[in-house]
Amino acid sequence: MSDVDADDRWDLVVVGAGPAGTATALGALASRPGLRVLLLDRDDFPRDKSCGDGIAPHVFDALAAVGVRGLADGWTPLRRLELARESASVSRPLARPVWVIPRAVFDHRLAQRAIAAGAVLRRHRVRGLRVEADAVVLDERIRARVVVGADGAHSVVRAVTGRPSASRRALAIRGYAGTLPAWQGRQIIVYGHRRQPSYAWAFDRGDGLSNVGYGELLGDQHGAPSRTLLLDQLEQLLPGAAATGDHWRAHHLPLSAWRPDQPTGRVLLVGDAAGLVNPMTGEGIYYAVATGIHAGRAAARALAEGAPERAGALHGESVRRLLSRHLKNTFVAARLSRVPAVVDAGIHAAARDQRVFDDLVEIGLGRGAITPRLAGALAAGLVRGRPSNRPSGHQPIRTSTPK
Repeated sequence: MSDVDADDRWDLVVVGAGPAGTATALGALASRPGLRVLLLDRDDFPRDKSCGDGIAPHVFDALAAVGVRGLADGWTPLRRLELARESASVSRPLARPVWVIPRAVFDHRLAQRAIAAGAVLRRHRVRGLRVEADAVVLDERIRARVVVGADGAHSVVRAVTGRPSASRRALAIRGYAGTLPAWQGRQIIVYGHRRQPSYAWAFDRGDGLSNVGYGELLGDQHGAPSRTLLLDQLEQLLPGAAATGDHWRAHHLPLSAWRPDQPTGRVLLVGDAAGLVNPMTGEGIYYAVATGIHAGRAAARALAEGAPERAGALHGESVRRLLSRHLKNTFVAARLSRVPAVVDAGIHAAARDQRVFDDLVEIGLGRGAITPRLAGALAAGLVRGRPSNRPSGHQPIRTSTPK
């Protein structure tokens, strides 16, 4: 037994209090309200986080299942998405609206909901942990029956489990710029021409500012692109975004593999720490929230059964049921999107058929799959080899600088 103060013994300790960590606490406390749950984060809240800030409706669906509503209050829903690559483009209404909410706001609201549900939030940077026969000890002072790693792409908890880091990563930079007229009321994604998938984005927050940024796949044989290069690409693809933006923050994205890989035992992984980021779009908040809730429920069940060492196995089974088919499809879709002709075919097919557009959105934001309709439309587009009615070469979306 470790010499740990009795006040620092917990049923569940969650390392990281972003969406994945707070969702874990909410999932556990919704299942067993009396659990002693500790959330640890290295920062005080509210705090900024590098992200596209897009919140898909699937996130709110998942949170509603644990009694959390109203997180988007005061923010304007977006109902339109525009996709473009050189001369190919499509702009269509979304089947369900999305929200663009700064992480300083969204994460803080989620943390407050977790505290209201009974979790304790403490500022503490975890530097190490070890698994003992009957508990997990963090930094020689905090003892937990179950630990969940929700500590992001460079997870300390993941390293303890022996899981390797994600084999494929992307790098993105994000800032905020005044919303130009061409960006109003929509999410805009413009695919680039460097390592694929690569794209620039402008997501209207609805308050006069837009979240703008650029990201690309990191290659095995190349060094990471510089800040200057990332901003240059953003400005080329979305003129005015880099020139007028500020509050730049860069971050790595550990892209999801073919299948979810979860440890068994008392230590669980969720969100970015589990390498769960959509490899086609870089979206990760839905995965973070959904797997967090499942981890909390698995921990609560294992603790109720008096077998906390089973928490990891229970969580792994639930994540596989939730995401296995979807991840296989996003893996394939991401590989296909590395071929410019496939991206063009997808955009043209989406422009012809709202249902194909909806299928593409669902793969990128939620739990979608490559439907027969989408596969057929892509194949037809590739065979057709639709010629552009505009000159070849990069054609950025037309914007105007703010006055």
